[in-house]
Amino acid sequence: MKVSVNFAAVRHTKWYEYALRFFFGGIITALTGLVAHKFGPDIGGLFLAFPAIFPASATLIEKHEKKKKERAGLHGTQRGRVAAGLDAAGAAMGALGLLGFALIVWWALPHFHAMLVLIGATSAWLLTSFSIWYVRKIVR
Repeated sequence: MKVSVNFAAVRHTKWYEYALRFFFGGIITALTGLVAHKFGPDIGGLFLAFPAIFPASATLIEKHEKKKKERAGLHGTQRGRVAAGLDAAGAAMGALGLLGFALIVWWALPHFHAMLVLIGATSAWLLTSFSIWYVRKIVR
């Protein structure tokens, strides 16, 4: 699979789909705040690694792919599920990268300058996420 950006897809997204993503992101963030309030910021911070818009994006991707295939006269259910599954795999790779980011910030922030920690943690996130993606690409 080739990674690319399709800006034309923005025109095909309805306003309520953006609202749905915003809603899910807000709900997940609020739930994370409740967890942090009850169990402390160390535990609550772990939940911030959950991709907040993933539930909405997975359903929207499935719907869009299914519609695209149906417009071509094909049954698009399977294609929609595969596309949502690929999105889930990408979200999991990104979440592992965020876990690396969180671990570095948690460990290094008390000992080093904040800007250096954030640069290092961001680099670790990028390296971790890319490495997982690359290994998956080679294995497949």
